[in-house]
Amino acid sequence: MPYESALKSRILDEKDRQILMILQKNARESLTHIAKQVHLSIDSVNKRIKEMQRKKIFEFWTAIDPKAIGFPLTLDIKIKLQNITEDAKNQFINHLKNHPRVIDLFSTVGNTDITCVFIAKNAPEFEKISTEIRQKFSHIIADWEGILVLKVHKLEFYDLEQYDLSD
Repeated sequence: MPYESALKSRILDEKDRQILMILQKNARESLTHIAKQVHLSIDSVNKRIKEMQRKKIFEFWTAIDPKAIGFPLTLDIKIKLQNITEDAKNQFINHLKNHPRVIDLFSTVGNTDITCVFIAKNAPEFEKISTEIRQKFSHIIADWEGILVLKVHKLEFYDLEQYDLSD
């Protein structure tokens, strides 16, 4: 069976998992080094990477430390919504998605509806941002709980050897 057909018919096989684990540790790892580690040709590794990117299994991106670029405060805000319409919720989410100080945004299930991570230069700056958003969307924000992030111990890392990814 040709390689292309095999990759389209599965999510991830063991070689894909190995490649992703290597790329998680070092996204700039050379194809030559990856190929040696997973016992495939350079061309096969390259095709697998391109196909996984096409399927949006992963993307290459740069992780930036906010403190290193002048934003020492990272705040995790839990937001509970009330009396919302689909339109109002979409307006709120779009506002947060486009806000320059929002670095992560999640819809959640549980006691809160939205988790939003902000960065700020200082407490007065965050207070201004928080007040602006809370006033603009006061008709749908029922609760706003802020948590100051002291230290990041782990960012997205998937130990693919621990997941059952079979159909």
